[in-house]
Amino acid sequence: MLELAIDAAREAGEMLKDLAGKAQRIDRKAGEETNLVTELDRTSEAMIIKRIKARYPDHEILAEESGRNSRQSDYRWIIDPIDGTTNFAHGLPIFAVSIGIEYRGAIIAGVVYDPTRDEMFTAEKGRGAFLNGEAIHVSATSRLIDSVLATGFPYDIKTNRGNVVHFENFLFEARALRRLGSAAIDLCYVACGRLDGYWELSLNPWDMAAGVLLVEEAGGRFTDLRGRPGSIYSKTVLTSNGLIHDHMVGVLQRGEAGGSDRAVKGP
Repeated sequence: MLELAIDAAREAGEMLKDLAGKAQRIDRKAGEETNLVTELDRTSEAMIIKRIKARYPDHEILAEESGRNSRQSDYRWIIDPIDGTTNFAHGLPIFAVSIGIEYRGAIIAGVVYDPTRDEMFTAEKGRGAFLNGEAIHVSATSRLIDSVLATGFPYDIKTNRGNVVHFENFLFEARALRRLGSAAIDLCYVACGRLDGYWELSLNPWDMAAGVLLVEEAGGRFTDLRGRPGSIYSKTVLTSNGLIHDHMVGVLQRGEAGGSDRAVKGP
Protein backbone atom coordinates (compact mmCIF):
# COMPACT_ATOMS: atom_id res chain seq x y z
CA MET A 1 0.00 0.00 0.00
CA LEU A 2 2.86 2.38 0.70
CA GLU A 3 4.12 2.04 -2.86
CA LEU A 4 0.66 2.83 -4.20
CA ALA A 5 0.49 5.93 -2.00
CA ILE A 6 3.93 7.01 -3.23
CA ASP A 7 2.96 6.54 -6.87
CA ALA A 8 -0.36 8.37 -6.42
CA ALA A 9 1.23 11.29 -4.58
CA ARG A 10 3.99 11.62 -7.16
CA GLU A 11 1.56 11.53 -10.08
CA ALA A 12 -0.62 14.23 -8.54
CA GLY A 13 2.39 16.29 -7.48
CA GLU A 14 3.96 16.20 -10.93
CA MET A 15 0.69 17.49 -12.36
CA LEU A 16 0.63 20.33 -9.82
CA LYS A 17 4.29 21.31 -9.96
CA ASP A 18 4.15 23.65 -12.94
CA LEU A 19 0.62 24.93 -12.25
CA ALA A 20 1.22 26.85 -9.01
CA GLY A 21 -0.32 30.28 -9.37
CA LYS A 22 -2.07 29.26 -12.61
CA ALA A 23 -5.40 27.94 -11.34
CA GLN A 24 -8.22 29.04 -13.64
CA ARG A 25 -10.84 29.00 -10.91
CA ILE A 26 -10.42 29.80 -7.22
CA ASP A 27 -13.43 29.34 -4.96
CA ARG A 28 -14.02 29.93 -1.27
CA LYS A 29 -15.41 27.22 0.95
CA ALA A 30 -18.81 27.90 2.48
CA GLY A 31 -18.61 30.26 5.43
CA GLU A 32 -14.80 30.57 5.23
CA GLU A 33 -13.79 33.66 3.28
CA THR A 34 -10.06 32.86 3.33
CA ASN A 35 -10.28 29.07 2.85
CA LEU A 36 -9.57 28.56 -0.83
CA VAL A 37 -10.17 25.62 -3.15
CA THR A 38 -9.15 25.40 -6.80
CA GLU A 39 -10.19 23.14 -9.64
CA LEU A 40 -6.71 21.61 -9.31
CA ASP A 41 -7.43 20.50 -5.72
CA ARG A 42 -10.34 18.52 -7.14
CA THR A 43 -8.33 17.19 -10.08
CA SER A 44 -5.49 16.06 -7.83
CA GLU A 45 -7.90 14.35 -5.45
CA ALA A 46 -9.71 12.57 -8.29
CA MET A 47 -6.40 11.26 -9.65
CA ILE A 48 -5.41 9.85 -6.28
CA ILE A 49 -8.79 8.27 -5.57
CA LYS A 50 -8.89 6.68 -9.01
CA ARG A 51 -5.57 4.93 -8.32
CA ILE A 52 -6.70 3.71 -4.91
CA LYS A 53 -10.05 2.43 -6.14
CA ALA A 54 -8.40 0.54 -8.98
CA ARG A 55 -6.35 -1.49 -6.49
CA TYR A 56 -8.56 -1.42 -3.37
CA PRO A 57 -12.18 -0.82 -4.38
CA ASP A 58 -13.51 -1.83 -0.96
CA HIS A 59 -11.32 0.51 1.10
CA GLU A 60 -12.80 3.56 2.79
CA ILE A 61 -11.64 7.00 1.66
CA LEU A 62 -11.67 10.27 3.59
CA ALA A 63 -10.61 13.16 1.37
CA GLU A 64 -10.64 16.92 1.89
CA GLU A 65 -12.76 17.89 -1.10
CA SER A 66 -15.07 14.91 -1.59
CA GLY A 67 -15.41 13.89 2.05
CA ARG A 68 -15.91 10.33 3.23
CA ASN A 69 -17.23 7.57 1.02
CA SER A 70 -19.83 5.12 2.25
CA ARG A 71 -17.53 2.10 2.36
CA GLN A 72 -17.08 0.28 5.65
CA SER A 73 -13.57 -1.11 5.81
CA ASP A 74 -10.73 -1.74 8.26
CA TYR A 75 -8.65 0.45 5.96
CA ARG A 76 -9.14 4.18 5.44
CA TRP A 77 -7.13 6.33 3.03
CA ILE A 78 -6.92 9.95 4.24
CA ILE A 79 -6.11 12.38 1.44
CA ASP A 80 -5.15 16.03 1.17
CA PRO A 81 -4.77 16.69 -2.57
CA ILE A 82 -3.04 20.04 -2.03
CA ASP A 83 -1.96 20.92 1.48
CA GLY A 84 -1.19 24.61 1.26
CA THR A 85 -3.83 25.63 -1.29
CA THR A 86 -3.46 29.34 -0.53
CA ASN A 87 0.28 29.13 -1.22
CA PHE A 88 -0.42 27.13 -4.38
CA ALA A 89 -3.05 29.58 -5.62
CA HIS A 90 -0.65 32.51 -5.14
CA GLY A 91 2.31 30.75 -6.73
CA LEU A 92 4.22 30.29 -3.47
CA PRO A 93 6.19 27.03 -3.78
CA ILE A 94 5.26 25.63 -0.35
CA PHE A 95 2.58 22.97 -0.81
CA ALA A 96 2.36 19.21 -0.82
CA VAL A 97 0.24 16.14 -1.51
CA SER A 98 -0.48 14.13 1.64
CA ILE A 99 -1.81 10.56 1.90
CA GLY A 100 -2.22 8.65 5.15
CA ILE A 101 -3.37 5.05 5.52
CA GLU A 102 -5.30 4.09 8.63
CA TYR A 103 -5.98 0.51 9.77
CA ARG A 104 -8.52 -0.05 12.52
CA GLY A 105 -7.98 3.41 13.96
CA ALA A 106 -4.18 3.55 13.74
CA ILE A 107 -2.13 5.28 11.05
CA ILE A 108 0.11 2.60 9.56
CA ALA A 109 1.64 4.44 6.59
CA GLY A 110 2.03 7.98 5.34
CA VAL A 111 3.37 9.84 2.34
CA VAL A 112 3.92 13.57 1.85
CA TYR A 113 5.25 14.72 -1.51
CA ASP A 114 6.60 18.21 -2.08
CA PRO A 115 6.78 18.46 -5.89
CA THR A 116 8.58 21.81 -5.94
CA ARG A 117 11.63 20.31 -4.23
CA ASP A 118 10.99 16.73 -5.39
CA GLU A 119 10.99 15.62 -1.74
CA MET A 120 9.12 12.41 -0.95
CA PHE A 121 8.62 11.83 2.76
CA THR A 122 7.49 8.30 3.65
CA ALA A 123 6.84 6.29 6.79
CA GLU A 124 5.45 2.94 7.85
CA LYS A 125 4.48 2.11 11.41
CA GLY A 126 7.45 0.59 13.18
CA ARG A 127 9.78 0.91 10.19
CA GLY A 128 11.12 4.46 10.47
CA ALA A 129 10.75 7.63 8.43
CA PHE A 130 12.48 8.50 5.19
CA LEU A 131 13.14 11.36 2.78
CA ASN A 132 13.77 10.19 -0.78
CA GLY A 133 14.71 6.79 0.60
CA GLU A 134 17.17 8.05 3.24
CA ALA A 135 16.38 7.66 6.94
CA ILE A 136 15.47 10.88 8.76
CA HIS A 137 15.44 11.80 12.44
CA VAL A 138 14.18 14.67 14.55
CA SER A 139 16.62 17.29 15.79
CA ALA A 140 18.71 17.03 18.95
CA THR A 141 17.89 20.55 20.14
CA SER A 142 17.28 20.36 23.88
CA ARG A 143 16.46 23.96 24.80
CA LEU A 144 13.43 25.91 23.64
CA ILE A 145 15.48 29.10 23.34
CA ASP A 146 17.61 27.33 20.71
CA SER A 147 14.59 26.04 18.78
CA VAL A 148 12.92 27.03 15.53
CA LEU A 149 9.18 26.42 15.72
CA ALA A 150 6.27 26.64 13.31
CA THR A 151 2.54 27.11 13.60
CA GLY A 152 -0.50 28.07 11.55
CA PHE A 153 -3.61 30.14 12.07
CA PRO A 154 -7.26 29.14 11.58
CA TYR A 155 -9.40 30.46 8.77
CA ASP A 156 -11.80 31.93 11.35
CA ILE A 157 -9.04 33.88 13.07
CA LYS A 158 -11.25 36.98 13.36
CA THR A 159 -13.34 35.17 15.96
CA ASN A 160 -10.87 32.45 17.01
CA ARG A 161 -7.79 34.31 18.18
CA GLY A 162 -6.39 31.91 20.75
CA ASN A 163 -3.29 31.09 18.74
CA VAL A 164 -2.30 34.74 18.58
CA VAL A 165 -1.59 34.56 22.31
CA HIS A 166 0.42 31.35 21.91
CA PHE A 167 2.37 32.83 19.01
CA GLU A 168 3.27 35.88 21.05
CA ASN A 169 4.36 33.78 24.02
CA PHE A 170 6.60 31.58 21.88
CA LEU A 171 8.18 34.69 20.34
CA PHE A 172 9.86 35.24 23.69
CA GLU A 173 10.66 31.59 24.40
CA ALA A 174 12.09 30.26 21.11
CA ARG A 175 14.89 31.31 18.79
CA ALA A 176 12.49 31.86 15.89
CA LEU A 177 8.96 31.16 14.69
CA ARG A 178 7.82 30.32 11.16
CA ARG A 179 4.43 30.16 9.46
CA LEU A 180 4.83 28.19 6.23
CA GLY A 181 1.18 27.65 5.32
CA SER A 182 1.26 23.86 4.96
CA ALA A 183 0.71 21.64 8.00
CA ALA A 184 1.98 18.59 6.12
CA ILE A 185 5.28 20.30 5.31
CA ASP A 186 5.58 21.65 8.87
CA LEU A 187 5.24 18.11 10.21
CA CYS A 188 7.74 16.72 7.72
CA TYR A 189 10.22 19.41 8.68
CA VAL A 190 9.90 18.43 12.34
CA ALA A 191 10.49 14.80 11.29
CA CYS A 192 13.70 15.62 9.42
CA GLY A 193 15.02 18.13 11.94
CA ARG A 194 14.57 21.35 9.97
CA LEU A 195 12.10 22.45 12.64
CA ASP A 196 12.26 21.52 16.31
CA GLY A 197 8.54 21.80 17.05
CA TYR A 198 5.16 22.60 15.56
CA TRP A 199 1.75 23.30 17.04
CA GLU A 200 -1.64 24.25 15.65
CA LEU A 201 -5.17 24.61 17.00
CA SER A 202 -7.54 23.97 14.10
CA LEU A 203 -6.60 21.11 11.78
CA ASN A 204 -8.44 18.30 10.01
CA PRO A 205 -7.44 14.63 9.73
CA TRP A 206 -6.16 15.02 6.16
CA ASP A 207 -3.84 17.85 7.23
CA MET A 208 -1.88 15.65 9.62
CA ALA A 209 -2.58 11.94 9.06
CA ALA A 210 0.66 11.27 7.20
CA GLY A 211 2.75 13.93 8.93
CA VAL A 212 2.25 12.87 12.52
CA LEU A 213 3.31 9.32 11.68
CA LEU A 214 6.45 10.71 10.06
CA VAL A 215 7.25 12.65 13.23
CA GLU A 216 6.76 9.63 15.48
CA GLU A 217 8.70 7.29 13.21
CA ALA A 218 11.53 9.82 13.10
CA GLY A 219 11.78 9.69 16.90
CA GLY A 220 9.58 12.67 17.74
CA ARG A 221 6.48 13.12 19.87
CA PHE A 222 2.85 13.84 18.98
CA THR A 223 0.30 14.97 21.58
CA ASP A 224 -2.51 17.42 22.08
CA LEU A 225 -1.68 20.85 23.48
CA ARG A 226 -1.79 19.54 27.04
CA GLY A 227 0.63 16.72 26.42
CA ARG A 228 -2.00 14.00 26.26
CA PRO A 229 -1.95 11.32 23.51
CA GLY A 230 -2.64 12.93 20.15
CA SER A 231 -5.37 12.07 17.67
CA ILE A 232 -5.74 13.11 14.05
CA TYR A 233 -9.46 13.52 14.78
CA SER A 234 -8.75 16.22 17.33
CA LYS A 235 -8.40 19.76 16.04
CA THR A 236 -5.18 20.41 17.94
CA VAL A 237 -1.68 19.10 17.34
CA LEU A 238 1.64 19.48 19.08
CA THR A 239 4.72 17.77 17.69
CA SER A 240 8.37 18.14 18.56
CA ASN A 241 11.69 16.37 18.76
CA GLY A 242 10.57 15.22 22.21
CA LEU A 243 13.32 17.07 24.06
CA ILE A 244 11.51 20.42 24.11
CA HIS A 245 8.01 18.97 24.27
CA ASP A 246 7.25 19.52 27.94
CA HIS A 247 8.51 23.09 27.75
CA MET A 248 6.23 23.72 24.77
CA VAL A 249 3.28 22.26 26.69
CA GLY A 250 4.05 24.67 29.54
CA VAL A 251 4.05 27.69 27.24
CA LEU A 252 0.77 26.56 25.64
CA GLN A 253 -0.84 26.02 29.01
CA ARG A 254 0.17 29.51 30.08
CA GLY A 255 -1.57 30.81 26.98
CA GLU A 256 -4.68 28.76 27.68
CA ALA A 257 -4.78 30.31 31.14
CA GLY A 258 -4.63 33.77 29.58
CA GLY A 259 -0.97 34.39 30.32
CA SER A 260 0.64 36.76 27.82
CA ASP A 261 2.97 39.69 27.94
CA ARG A 262 0.31 41.70 26.16
CA ALA A 263 -3.41 41.20 26.11
CA VAL A 264 -4.76 40.24 22.70
CA LYS A 265 -8.20 41.68 22.19
CA GLY A 266 -10.81 40.76 19.65
CA PRO A 267 -11.93 43.05 16.85
